[in-house]
Amino acid sequence: MADTTRLAAFRFAAFVALALGLAACGVISTLVEGWKYAKAVEADLESATGVKPSVGFKWENGRLLTVTVAYPQLYEKKPLAALAEIVRRSVETHFKQKPEDIELSFSLGRSGSGTVAELQGDEGGVRGVSSQRF
Repeated sequence: MADTTRLAAFRFAAFVALALGLAACGVISTLVEGWKYAKAVEADLESATGVKPSVGFKWENGRLLTVTVAYPQLYEKKPLAALAEIVRRSVETHFKQKPEDIELSFSLGRSGSGTVAELQGDEGGVRGVSSQRF
């Protein structure tokens, strides 16, 4: 009887290990593919802007929720709207799924770096941000 119980426990453990392994394959392949897509976006954006951003992503239950594109400094060679469109096109081209949101960010570095940003625009009109370096 003890041998039967051991055999049943061994089979159960083997089944659980197999099930976990198969479930993990999907997670691992999603991470590997996502990493490849992120690296492709980084290379594409570096080619387009001359600055290499860091690209991250969040996948949940097979859905691409967020792609985050973070530049290491302010990018001032093109207007923000133009840069945002370049980023959107690159993300949507390289990731095989359209994300629910794309986050674009810039590192401002240490406090007091000499860059001042101010909001411009009239009441009810379109507002823009300009920056000056001192």
